[in-house]
Amino acid sequence: MSANTPGHSRRGLKKTHKATIAGVAALGAAALTLSLVPGNGSTETEPQALSTGTQKVAWSYDANSTQAKALAASLNEQQTTLGLKAQQEAKAKANLAAQAKAAAEAKAAKAKAVARAQAAAKAKAAAKAKAAAAKRAAEKAAANRSVTRTPVFANNLDGWIREALFIMDKHDIPGTYSGIHRNIIRESSGNPRAINNWDINAINGIPSKGLLQVIQPTFERYHVKGTKFDLYDPVANIVAACNYAADRYGSMDNVNSAY
Repeated sequence: MSANTPGHSRRGLKKTHKATIAGVAALGAAALTLSLVPGNGSTETEPQALSTGTQKVAWSYDANSTQAKALAASLNEQQTTLGLKAQQEAKAKANLAAQAKAAAEAKAAKAKAVARAQAAAKAKAAAKAKAAAAKRAAEKAAANRSVTRTPVFANNLDGWIREALFIMDKHDIPGTYSGIHRNIIRESSGNPRAINNWDINAINGIPSKGLLQVIQPTFERYHVKGTKFDLYDPVANIVAACNYAADRYGSMDNVNSAY
């Protein structure tokens, strides 16, 4: 039958379109030779052959046909899908890169915080050590000043009384130079080796000795730490006697006779 018969062309067009769509879907691309005829809005092609194995199918193409529009829409949808997939992949890569950057920044921030904490601890330890060193230096300087300020007393009655007063002041023992000097002159005339061998204490076997005529039990009881433990030592004798007088009379200044 002639291929130009109108009825045959219409039936052949439907089969050709189906074969074309199936061929494009199966092979992924079709070799199409198109002749566009403007004017009536339809396009016809010269009959071509599509090889499908051992058979050849003749077809015609109408751009305004439902099948052609469906094919174009399918291709557009595939392109859109591929574009969206590419965008999603790009977005996923960007997210991974952002996560990696955030992790790196967090790690750097943590390392920086640790470094700051270590520096602060080091600075605190250094400040503490510096303060301790300053305290030791201050204590040493104070001790040196104390040693420096300790006066040197003469080895005579005046020096003994003044040294005794210096020690008494540290221990809050009352007494004045004049009160001590007056009692020393009355008791021993200023002789640190003086001893009384005739009073009641001597009769009892515990004679009074030294500048302020102190008996041994009284000296031992009222001896002040920092002085010699020697009843004949002039400074130790004065301090112990003044300590006893403060306990019994309020002060050596209040003693005006044998005590």
